[in-house]
Amino acid sequence: MGFPLTEEQQLIQSSARDFALKEVAPLAEKIDREGVFPAETMKKLAELGLTGIPTPTEYGGGGADFLSYALVIEELAKQCASTAVVLAVHTLTQSPILVFGTEKQKAKFLPMLTHYQVLGGFALTEAGAGSDAGAVSTTAVLDGDHYVINGTKMFITNGDGAGVVILMARTGSEPGTKGITAFIVEKSVSPFEVGKHEDKMGVRGSHTTELIFKNCRVPKENVLGKVGEGFKVAMTALDCGRVGIAAQAVGIAQACLEESISYSKERHQFGKPIAAKQAIKWMIADMAKDVMAARLMVRNAASLKDQGKPFTLEAASAKLFASETAMKHSIKALQIHGGYGYIRGAKVERLMRDAKITEIYEGTSEVQRIVISGNVLR
Repeated sequence: MGFPLTEEQQLIQSSARDFALKEVAPLAEKIDREGVFPAETMKKLAELGLTGIPTPTEYGGGGADFLSYALVIEELAKQCASTAVVLAVHTLTQSPILVFGTEKQKAKFLPMLTHYQVLGGFALTEAGAGSDAGAVSTTAVLDGDHYVINGTKMFITNGDGAGVVILMARTGSEPGTKGITAFIVEKSVSPFEVGKHEDKMGVRGSHTTELIFKNCRVPKENVLGKVGEGFKVAMTALDCGRVGIAAQAVGIAQACLEESISYSKERHQFGKPIAAKQAIKWMIADMAKDVMAARLMVRNAASLKDQGKPFTLEAASAKLFASETAMKHSIKALQIHGGYGYIRGAKVERLMRDAKITEIYEGTSEVQRIVISGNVLR
């Protein structure tokens, strides 16, 4: 297929695959059933140098390219989508610091994240500001050398454990996206509260919470980028985040394909394996075709980022196609498994629940279509 991997990328991919099979897969069902955060797995990922894959080595990162990061997320997601998204958001927290941070900010915060001394989070969404990111109402008022932040964020991945959060708050009176500023909030210095813990349908090991900021004092030196340009910071970060979620969706879809192939060969009806039935063959053919296409789109978007080229259109396209592929084919995989697939504890049942969120977070499918159409009609 296109985008042949370098020796280094192949090594990273194979290492991630081995790790996922040995360390992630055995815990996946329990993580889902009990909603357990994969704490020990994250520590082991840090020991392997995978908690800062695309961040430069000078800041404690792996110094690998963004495509290598996408490969790791795909391999993890094949076994446990919760673990994959925890790592994806932790890595997402690093990208805006790397792009917009001062050298002092990079030197302080990136090693904390890459060495997994703290868990990273990204706080944009509010009750009235989801797809409409310009509706952020959390405020940040300058008071001497600090900004005083008040507001509540919701649906924050890694929220209950995050020690460093990239936060969007309104510093000006301008409407919409103007007047929003990005902040690096270090919880040990600028304490905030963890609110409601969401009981989700899928990715249950990835903890999703409210974050409540009550007169939270953040040093003004923690402004990320320029005051009033937080929307730009957020959208740049989300481009990277969408590639990560697209890779997660590819991993889920690949798992659906592998489970369907295995089961259809083992399950016999009317004296033959169901894999001999045309209806099953066609389902699996469509799965294989769409997974290959989604994977190529993810690698294309990641490759463009690695080349320093614009990739907003490609990231949105990959995220849209890969997430809809994961959802569509998780349903088909469950159908192939029949009643066995519908039972709690069956992997395809978990895959279907996990797949749905990929059409929602980091921008819904509808938002991706807005981004795509806006780019091609410009």
